[in-house]
Amino acid sequence: MNLNLTLIGQLIAFTIFVIFCMKYVWPPISGALAERQKKIAEGLDAADKAARDLENAKSQIEDELKQARTQVTELLEQANKRSSQIVEEAQDKARAEAEKIMASAQAQIAQDAAQAREALRADVAKLAVVGAERVLGATVDQAAHKKLLAELANEL
Repeated sequence: MNLNLTLIGQLIAFTIFVIFCMKYVWPPISGALAERQKKIAEGLDAADKAARDLENAKSQIEDELKQARTQVTELLEQANKRSSQIVEEAQDKARAEAEKIMASAQAQIAQDAAQAREALRADVAKLAVVGAERVLGATVDQAAHKKLLAELANEL
């Protein structure tokens, strides 16, 4: 056996094997690698897009939270203003009612004072008549001296 002939045979077999692999085995492997590379790139792009979407969502959430806080603050201010307004209205009503009661009480007091004066005048007139009877020693006719008694009561 000849070493050169063996080497040449092996070289030819290896070349045929390489050509066969390049023609029939390498293209599907290369296609699978390209497809896998494409899927990985798409996955990375999707991950980047998801990260951007997440950042956008976070910023939107922050904006909405700020708006909600602002609305809550405004609502609290409105509620405080309304409660103050209700308290003021209640105080005004209470003051008006107190003034009404006070005016009614003053009118009642004035009326009672007038009645007391009239009663006192009548009592004084009776006392004057009784005193005059005692001083004069005789009975004074009330019907005859009615005018005089009325003038006396008005003076008192």
